[in-house]
Amino acid sequence: MDKEKILDKLENKGFFHHNNYHIINRDEKELTIKVDLTEIANNPYGFAHGGLVFGLTDTIMGMLAATTGKKAVTMNANISYLRPGEGSYLIAKGEILKNGSNICFLKSDVYNDQNQLVATATGTYYYLEEKKEGLL
Repeated sequence: MDKEKILDKLENKGFFHHNNYHIINRDEKELTIKVDLTEIANNPYGFAHGGLVFGLTDTIMGMLAATTGKKAVTMNANISYLRPGEGSYLIAKGEILKNGSNICFLKSDVYNDQNQLVATATGTYYYLEEKKEGLL
């Protein structure tokens, strides 16, 4: 399955769809996802909930790992919140830093509508083995 078909399939399902994430750029080197900051996306202090921001970074890194054509799951992820996620939307940009045979290491940065860095994350994603016919 090619990269475009993989992204189309992932974009309209589950967590991605539920959180109102939208792919706004997909090219050979970069994937960009946008989320509008609505009342239900905010924490009690009026800015983006940390879980929404982390979910955005985990989603974009997982989608990028999946564009390799392998099924990938998060092994480890780390995020640093640098400023409150305020404004009308957040944008996440992701990139693959190293793609191995069993794992993939990625990075994602999240920006507000003023192009200020809100958070940066890295993640290690494990490629699931394809099950062979006749084996458990």
